[in-house]
This record gives sequence, C-alpha cells and structure tokens, in this order.
Amino acid sequence: MSKTALIVIDMINTYDHPDAELLLPSARRVVPVLTELLHRARQHGAPVIYVIDNFGEWRSHHGELLEHALASPHAALVEPLCPDADSLFVLKARHSIFYETPLGYLLQQQGIEHLVLCGQVTEQCVLYSALDAHIRHLEVVVPRDAVAHIHQDLAEAALRMMERNMGARVCMSRELWT
Repeated sequence: MSKTALIVIDMINTYDHPDAELLLPSARRVVPVLTELLHRARQHGAPVIYVIDNFGEWRSHHGELLEHALASPHAALVEPLCPDADSLFVLKARHSIFYETPLGYLLQQQGIEHLVLCGQVTEQCVLYSALDAHIRHLEVVVPRDAVAHIHQDLAEAALRMMERNMGARVCMSRELWT
C-alpha cells in the first residue's frame, strides 16, 4: 500500500545567501502554516523527510546543518520546524530534491508514492522537485500556503505549471491530514 510523505524542502536554512532578503518575508509567513502541517502529518503517521541544501559544505551532515541554522540570526524561522526523532533526512546540492540524492531509493523502500512538497523556494527548488517527481510517476501535492517564494509572480506561474503540466494538486494546507 502506498503512503504519503511530507517533504520539507530547504527550511533548515541559515538564510545567508544572495536571495535571502527577498525570501525572508515569504518564509516568515510560511513557518506557522508549515508548523501546523508538520504537526498534522506526524499525528497521522505520515513520514516527514527534510531535504536540506548543503550549500557546498561537503563534510556536513543534517545535524551539523541544523546546528548552524539554529545558531544563525534567523533561528526563529528554523526552531518551530525542527525535526523530531522519526524524521528522515536527505542532503542535496542542487535545486531538485532528486538530483544526485538517494531520495528515490528512500521513497521506494518506504513504499511512498505520494509527496506533499512544502518549503522553499516555490519557483526554484519546489518547481524542479515537482517536475522530477512527476517524471518518476509520483503523485504530487503542493499546499500553496506552505511554500515560500522569492518572486511572487514567478511563484504563481510555477504553481500553475505544477498543476497544469505535471498534474500536481495545488491546494491549501488545511485540506491535508484533516
């Protein structure tokens, strides 16, 4: 039987990158929504997988990246989203959660065929990940209020592309795990 996993993209973050100032307002709006979504998913026993950009820190592991994010000036955006003991982790180096990562194998081993993609950035990592999931015949849901953007117009276009071109279900987070 297939399961649905909540995929949290790049929310374990120091926000020390060129687009951070443009991303921060949207990320601040998403954190409370994502916190509630994480709570509901965990209550329903859904696997939660954090996919974390390593930002070129090739010796990093998820604990080290989390530690750096919690010590950053933007720790308040990370703390409410902290992983629990059951959370799974995948490190990535590029935009897609699948590119050169073991995520496909992990999903297969867990019997997961449905993904709820949340996190950041809608018009980049979320979009590319949705496309790669679609290519792998995985069902994708994107809660529009649980994804952060840099450019709102591009985010809206990305959500339309995911829905129209990739068959993703775009909805509000309150519609999930109710």
